[in-house]
Amino acid sequence: MIIKILGSGCNNCVRLEANARKAAEELGITAEFVKVKDMADIAAYGVMRTPGLVVDEKVVSFGKVLSPEDIKPLIVK
Repeated sequence: MIIKILGSGCNNCVRLEANARKAAEELGITAEFVKVKDMADIAAYGVMRTPGLVVDEKVVSFGKVLSPEDIKPLIVK
């Protein structure tokens, strides 16, 4: 599983990544985490507000910091 965090590296982006890592760890999911900071790359996902969360190339959230509990159902396959 590849989980991408879309954003410039702001505090919200850092918090979203930490929450996604925690959710994956609690579920026992092995994931590769990728930070996407280039605005053109972010826009290519159709995301206009960061932070964005992409799971296996599917945008599952943008514009807010989800809690680990909110992220869990988005990463369970």
